[in-house]
Amino acid sequence: MKAFTFERASSVEAAARAVASNPQAKFIAGGTNLLDLMKLEIEVPTHLVDVNGLGLDKIEATPEGGLRIGALVRNTDLAAHETVRRDYGLLSRALVAGASGQLRNKATTAGNLLQRTRCPYFYDPYQPCNKRQPGSGCSALGGFSRQHAVVGISDACIATHPSDMAIAMRALDATVETVKPDGARRSIAIADFHRLAGETPHIETVLERGEFVTAVLLPPPIGGKQIYRKVRDRASYAFALVSVGAVIHPNGTGRLAVGGVAHKPWRIEAADAELPKGAKAAAQILLADARPTEQNRFKVDLVERTLGAVIAEARG
Repeated sequence: MKAFTFERASSVEAAARAVASNPQAKFIAGGTNLLDLMKLEIEVPTHLVDVNGLGLDKIEATPEGGLRIGALVRNTDLAAHETVRRDYGLLSRALVAGASGQLRNKATTAGNLLQRTRCPYFYDPYQPCNKRQPGSGCSALGGFSRQHAVVGISDACIATHPSDMAIAMRALDATVETVKPDGARRSIAIADFHRLAGETPHIETVLERGEFVTAVLLPPPIGGKQIYRKVRDRASYAFALVSVGAVIHPNGTGRLAVGGVAHKPWRIEAADAELPKGAKAAAQILLADARPTEQNRFKVDLVERTLGAVIAEARG
C-alpha cells in the first residue's frame, strides 16, 4: 500500500472542499471496497478524508411519508430497521443478500452505491482495463466473460455493477442527495446516478469532483409483494450472476430492476407494464438490446427464469 495522509472532516462542506482541491484525495467511511483497492494499488490516493464523524448515520421519516437514509448508515442497521423491513422489504432483503454480517457492519449506504466493479481484469494491474487505465483496452472482451454484462455494454467495457442494494434502490425509485464543494445541494434520481460505460467506463456516476453523497431518499411506501432473488455460484461471498428486485401487486402490476447484467442497475420502465403478461414478455423488453458473449449468453435465459420464479413467489 502506498503512503497517504489522513484528515477527519469537520463538516460536509469541508469534506467536499478537501477532496475537490486534491485530485489524489478520496473520501473514506467503512472502507470495505477502497482499502482492498489500495492494498492492490488499483486505487492510490495520496490523501484520505474520513467522513465518519459527520452525523450522517440516521434514518428519518420525511414529511412526504418516505425515508431519508443518511449516507453513513451501516448496511446492518438499514436492513434491520423496523420501517425498512415493514415498508421497504425489497431493500432489506437485498442488503442481507449482498454481503456477510461482518461486511454489513462496516459498509455504508453511500459506499454501497459507489462500490466499484469486481471484474477480475479490473483487479489485475497486468491486464489492460479501460476502467482502471483509460485507453488501455478491455481484456474481458476477448477473455473470460462469464460474469460480465450482456446489456448496456460498449466496446470499451463489459463490466457489471456489483451492488445488490443499488438494485433495490432503483426498483424503489430512490433519490440521491449530495453537497458540492461550493455548498450547493442537489437531488439526483437513482435512474440518472450511475452511468453506462460508453467510451468512458472509468467515469461511473454523474458526481462531480468532490461532490459528497449525504443521504438517499426513499419515496412513500408502494406496498405490494417485495422480493429480491439473487442467483450466484455459491450461497455466500459471491456476487450475482443475475439478480432480480421486484415489487409485485396482487393484480400482477409492479416494477422490477435487474443486477449482474449491466454497467449500472438495470431497469427499463416499459418492462414493468409487461409484468402481468409474465416473465417472458418482461424479459424481452429488459434485454431487447442484449449483446452477450458466448460465455455469458446463458444470462439472457437466466433473467427470464429468475423473473419467472419471482412472479411465482409473488403469486403464492
